[in-house]
Amino acid sequence: MTEQVFADRSAAGRALARRLGEYRGREDTVVLGLPRGGVPVAFEIARNLRAPLDVFAVRKVGAPGQHELAMGAIASGGATVTNDQVVHAFGISPEEFDRAAERESAELRRREDAYRNDRPPLDLAGKTALLVDDGLATGATMRVAVRAVRELGPARVVAAVPVAPDAALRELAPLVDEVVCAHTPRDFTAVGEWYVDFGQTTDEEVANLLTAASGDGKEEE
Repeated sequence: MTEQVFADRSAAGRALARRLGEYRGREDTVVLGLPRGGVPVAFEIARNLRAPLDVFAVRKVGAPGQHELAMGAIASGGATVTNDQVVHAFGISPEEFDRAAERESAELRRREDAYRNDRPPLDLAGKTALLVDDGLATGATMRVAVRAVRELGPARVVAAVPVAPDAALRELAPLVDEVVCAHTPRDFTAVGEWYVDFGQTTDEEVANLLTAASGDGKEEE
């Protein structure tokens, strides 16, 4: 039976924050939560590090007629990543890709508007971006997020997760400047097995956490 390590995502965030102490109080650090489950984790990290919090949303761009097959992805800030192997294999034209990406962009913008409540995205240029999720299984979403966030000009990208298998961390490591993981179990089946409470995070919870974080001045404890 799996030994559950974290009571919930908030507890996981506090555990992860203890491993990120070198970033506490630094003016160049921004915490980015991958919605939805990564945001409660990121909220605790941002509060502990006294850093600003934002979401970094990623949406898959499905191939024409095969929407489950990702030919790329779009992300917060207008970043776009293409899966060149799929694009070439299926002969997808730039126009087809752009049309599909625009459809997904509309949904991405809708979700970001709901999350941010008219607050603009944080400027990542020259910053250290801490990309946070509630765990990695294959790590595919995080790898796409890393590639996309690179396009927004941060000086450093750090991937931080509470739990992940060693294989996923090894695949991720060459893409980032640093990987921080609180727990790397030998026998890994699913992220949720390492949490006592792994209930679904709602859009409303994401929006509320971002609102709360936006009111946390750095002068506060």
